[in-house]
Amino acid sequence: MILVTGATGILGRVIALELLKKGKNVKATKRKSSNIKEVRKSYKFYTDQPDFYFNKIQWVDADFESLESLQNALEGVEEVYHCAAKVSFNPGDDKELYKTNIDGTKNLLYAIENSAVKKFLFVSSIAVLDGYNEAGMMDENSDFNPKLDHSGYAVSKHLSEMEVWRASAEGLNTIIVNPGLIIGSGNWGNSSGDLFAKSAYPFTYTGGTAFVDVRDVAKIAVALMDKNAFGERFVVISENAKFSLVSDKVRAALGKKPAKAVPEFLFSVLPVLTIFGFLFPVLRLLRKTSLESLKLDSRISNKKITEFLDYKFISTADSVDFHLKNYLSDRK
Repeated sequence: MILVTGATGILGRVIALELLKKGKNVKATKRKSSNIKEVRKSYKFYTDQPDFYFNKIQWVDADFESLESLQNALEGVEEVYHCAAKVSFNPGDDKELYKTNIDGTKNLLYAIENSAVKKFLFVSSIAVLDGYNEAGMMDENSDFNPKLDHSGYAVSKHLSEMEVWRASAEGLNTIIVNPGLIIGSGNWGNSSGDLFAKSAYPFTYTGGTAFVDVRDVAKIAVALMDKNAFGERFVVISENAKFSLVSDKVRAALGKKPAKAVPEFLFSVLPVLTIFGFLFPVLRLLRKTSLESLKLDSRISNKKITEFLDYKFISTADSVDFHLKNYLSDRK
């Protein structure tokens, strides 16, 4: 039996589906308030047999603050994919981020100590990467630098990784993956739907980030567990691309002209928060480092994972086309 935490999220649901397609028995955690019907609905984008696979999932309510609840969820489980996390770049959410991401991971690992679990994969983020290699790229060796200013989300993921490495040192077989900005279908209010909605705005940013398709992340996560790639971390991105790539495609699909880039010099002055706050509410929430990232090009390497698995990623353009079509069809 395999446990997938956060299986109602954009990635967890696809990892669960990938495992089911391979004939695995899957148990999935959810909150009591989770809308699993939405997960079932989203499976139509990924398989011709959405109901068949969805009905194979054994759903279990899990409270990550309760060791007993987690121990119950782990009954009969030999492998865990830990995807459950809160994603936010609002400084006001930092306390909840630490509680959910750090404490939740710590509690899950404590619950695993006296269980039958033999393998554990943790989903982290490229947000924890700092520093460049000789080629001017960030990679698996770009260790988190606590002296730099980071978002609460990045800090929470870094400290969660530390908990995983602790468990690894104590004998648990662990793998860490660091995905880029994941593009997927379903869970529209919290993931790609939010990305697509904001990309419809008349303004975009001059910078970019490292994107990756959810289908690639799921396949890679399962492949790494199958290959027993323990004690390793892998950056999982398709390519570094401009934010305008997404906004141009979204606005074209809506019959609108390409978005105009916010002038870079505006990001260097604090009043940008009030000048553009009415257009982009998110700007009122971002730290200085996050604002800087909006005007910079991403430089992140996927060399390790492509060589390790001989893997070919879905291009960002093809990924956006696929999931944007799904997003627009669900909006009708």
